Amino acid sequence: MGHCDTVFGEGTAAQRPFRIDGDMAYGPGVADMKAGLVMNAFVLAAFARFGGHPGPVAMLVTSDEEIASPSSRPVIEREGRAARAVYNSEPGRPTGNVVTSRKGGVFMRFEISGKAAHSGGNFAQGISAIGELAHKIVQIHALTDLAKGITLNVGLVAGGQSVNTTAPYAEGQIDMRYIDPADRATTLAAIETIIATPTVPGTTAKLHINGEFLPVVQSETSKILFDAYRAAAKDAGLPNLEGEFAGGCADSGFTASVGTPTICGVGPVGGNAHTPQEYLELDSIVPRAQALALAILRTGVE
Repeated sequence: MGHCDTVFGEGTAAQRPFRIDGDMAYGPGVADMKAGLVMNAFVLAAFARFGGHPGPVAMLVTSDEEIASPSSRPVIEREGRAARAVYNSEPGRPTGNVVTSRKGGVFMRFEISGKAAHSGGNFAQGISAIGELAHKIVQIHALTDLAKGITLNVGLVAGGQSVNTTAPYAEGQIDMRYIDPADRATTLAAIETIIATPTVPGTTAKLHINGEFLPVVQSETSKILFDAYRAAAKDAGLPNLEGEFAGGCADSGFTASVGTPTICGVGPVGGNAHTPQEYLELDSIVPRAQALALAILRTGVE
């Protein structure tokens, strides 16, 4: 499994095209996750040419993972339910490890309505939506619990009409991350209460969920799958590979959540994803492809 979209805007590839410098490659999405798609294609081409796989092998390529897969999720879940095992070829960690568990995430937008007034002549008649936005940001951020892996970030804000007008409108966008599925409901309920409860009298607010990822929680069958992959990786020349937790979200959460044994980050090794410094370790492509092919040959999950 893999996704073909990136976080970069149109024209980035022309401004900063793919390039190779020594044993590294650079470019927008080179690790997250163009290299994983290339690896998947060559693994399937090898099986198509030489056979040997114990059952049908499907390659799913989606196009909207970076925005929480709003159109792809039903397809991912359908194919996940039909599969015996899922390997998601997100980039291998900079340590060389693969990902056996991930956070879930909910991406939200909230809108606040106030009342416009001239901020010099009629200040008392105004109701500041931006003032209310500030209060809500502080309250939302206070829900962060690092010990439990719960983080809240209002990463985008907008609002106002002019510098000399009390703001009639404001909005913010929230990134919520969690590890334990039970924490999703309690944290979301707390956010809903904050949005529904005004601090600045006269303001009103609405909350919208833009997208969502589910967490990858390692099950017993996923552990069996990882052990088989780890043994295959050792035979492919990757002797010290371990499972690793990732704070980022991925489509692997959807297949893990429908009960299919899933491991993630089996793609070629890279790092600095989502930045101009994103890189790919070229010498990781072949052994990671060999590890995936051998793992498919030996998949022991019943």
